[in-house]
Amino acid sequence: MSNQVRTGRVCSRVTCRSVASMTLTYIYADSTAVLGPLATFSEPHSYDLCEKHSARLTVPNGWNVIRQSVDVDSAGPSDDDLMAIADAVREVAQVALASEHEVSTSPSQSSVGRRGHLRAVPS
Repeated sequence: MSNQVRTGRVCSRVTCRSVASMTLTYIYADSTAVLGPLATFSEPHSYDLCEKHSARLTVPNGWNVIRQSVDVDSAGPSDDDLMAIADAVREVAQVALASEHEVSTSPSQSSVGRRGHLRAVPS
């Protein structure tokens, strides 16, 4: 038997030591199993599966399986994801800047607003 050190997570199946490539999550309320790309972090109520076991997945009668394929070309968030984040940050910055101007009573204060951990810098 090889004492090979593996990097990454291994399959959750008891006798399998293959590298995990997919994550299985059950949504009991909807009787649904979701099989998708390997999650960023290992979650206690999900199962990491190797290619072999993810391909052979079966669920109880009456259950649905949602299979999300792994997109090897996707190396990060999509353009839509990045734009949504940018829009959310812009919105928070505008609210913070507006509330800073309302609170400001002294004209000598800086025009940079600060609220929580975000800074709003006027353009």
